[in-house]
Amino acid sequence: MKSAYHQAICEEMQLFAENPRAIFLGQQVLSEDFYNTLLDIPPHARREMPVTEELQLGLSIGLALEGYLPISIYQRIDFLPRAMDQIVNHLNLIADLSRNQFNPKVIIRTTVGVNKPMDTGLQHSKDLTTLMSHACKFPTYCPKTAEEVHQVYDIARNANFSTLITEYQELY
Repeated sequence: MKSAYHQAICEEMQLFAENPRAIFLGQQVLSEDFYNTLLDIPPHARREMPVTEELQLGLSIGLALEGYLPISIYQRIDFLPRAMDQIVNHLNLIADLSRNQFNPKVIIRTTVGVNKPMDTGLQHSKDLTTLMSHACKFPTYCPKTAEEVHQVYDIARNANFSTLITEYQELY
């Protein structure tokens, strides 16, 4: 049984998938449907990635520069510090460095792990959204209701800039 929050995320992923240039990439996006939020996304739109956070975001930036809409999915926000060079020195600055000639749009989707019913451990349950919001020039969101999920993903889908969205597994 999906919660309204989880269902809202599934619906938003389906809306992204309507764009033929959308690519969902990350760990468990093909093998396990990323917590059952990608069940209705066609396999050809998903790219399974190894545990290489910086490479994943670099690839996402490259895809965006080529006109794709990458939804770069990270298991937990705790893993994003491994991609900080790409986030802070590349995705954040490409528009400025290129005098707005290039403005890649990457949707970074991540989660905060749970402590119950099974504790995911200290390395998988921190909420680094505030840290990320200070490091990123683009918006960061952490929706906590189904309505907020729809609002922030609608912004991300329709904006011409990158967005980081943190979901809460305890609400799934």
